[in-house]
Amino acid sequence: MISTELPVELDWQDWRSQLKHRITTVEALRHWINLTPAEETAIAQCVGKYRWSITPYYAALMDRDDPTCAIRQQAVPQLDEFRTFAGAEDDPVGDTIYRKTNRVVHKYPDRIILLVTQACAVYCRHCTRKYHTTDVNGTYFEQNEAVSWEPDFAYIEAHPEIRDVLLTGGDPLTYSDEKLEPILARLRQIPHVEIIRIGTRYPVLLPQRITPAFCAMLDRYQPVWLNTHFNHPKEITPEAAAACDRLLRHGVIVQNQTVLLKGINDSLDTMKTLLKDLLKIRVRPYYLYHCDNVTGVSHFATTIAAGREIMRGLQGEITGFAVPQYIITTKLGKIPLTEEWVQANEEGYYLENAYGQTLQLTEHGVST
Repeated sequence: MISTELPVELDWQDWRSQLKHRITTVEALRHWINLTPAEETAIAQCVGKYRWSITPYYAALMDRDDPTCAIRQQAVPQLDEFRTFAGAEDDPVGDTIYRKTNRVVHKYPDRIILLVTQACAVYCRHCTRKYHTTDVNGTYFEQNEAVSWEPDFAYIEAHPEIRDVLLTGGDPLTYSDEKLEPILARLRQIPHVEIIRIGTRYPVLLPQRITPAFCAMLDRYQPVWLNTHFNHPKEITPEAAAACDRLLRHGVIVQNQTVLLKGINDSLDTMKTLLKDLLKIRVRPYYLYHCDNVTGVSHFATTIAAGREIMRGLQGEITGFAVPQYIITTKLGKIPLTEEWVQANEEGYYLENAYGQTLQLTEHGVST
């Protein structure tokens, strides 16, 4: 699976070496896949518009000859990124509307996100913050990434209702342990911050980043939750499983947030396999996000009806806690797109299970 034409100085197990040798040119990418003319044209059109890069680890998961490969579609630029779709926006979820400082986005009453960075190891083609991370001229920062964090911490300190802080980006794990630990330590000095969460795709894109030292560092600032982003069963490799295991053994809870993506995971069989395989590595499915109508991303979006059909197909077919919440993120917040399994009438409640069987209950839950 690993190319025979790897740079001789690449240390496969060293995450820093993987980052240093990310694939950023057509010539380097040809070591891994047979590029189609459309892919080459899309990469050329990215110049001056969109960033792209792929870690050698993630590139090794790509099918050499199949451009519809789930890994290739997530990592290699596509011509559809340059199409215009009705209603597409740079920020359809309203991060910039709710930004209070350079880094703080305060959208929900008791929790905030901290935009740590714009940088990623792999610039996922479906990123909801594509304007912030992937667009060469885009940013959600009011100033820039390098300015002092003190105004951000001061905002959190001044708002005792904030109990949950999510570090996101870009990908926070692009920072070294030495840069991340002072951020965690400073948050732990704020008494009302109960939970620290980290949103990262590194367990998927570069699991070598999840080192024993990193996990031990997180353990010093518990409770810490880590939300990651497996989208396809092919991404659940032995290396990814080992990375998640290291986190779990240090008490870090790992949850998964999948994005529903056309042509990648929008079949019931693929979704079932993904969710069951996540349980095998002790990662709990948390959200299934409907793909946001983001500029440069809209071509990945399914219909809501397709997503609801998948959710209905999951009910009763796999373990209950393997079934994520199907969510769409809007400027009003996250809104469930779930089926209604109960309807009220004058006689009580009318219930239906996943197989269309029905039951009538009284107000007190007695079957009639």
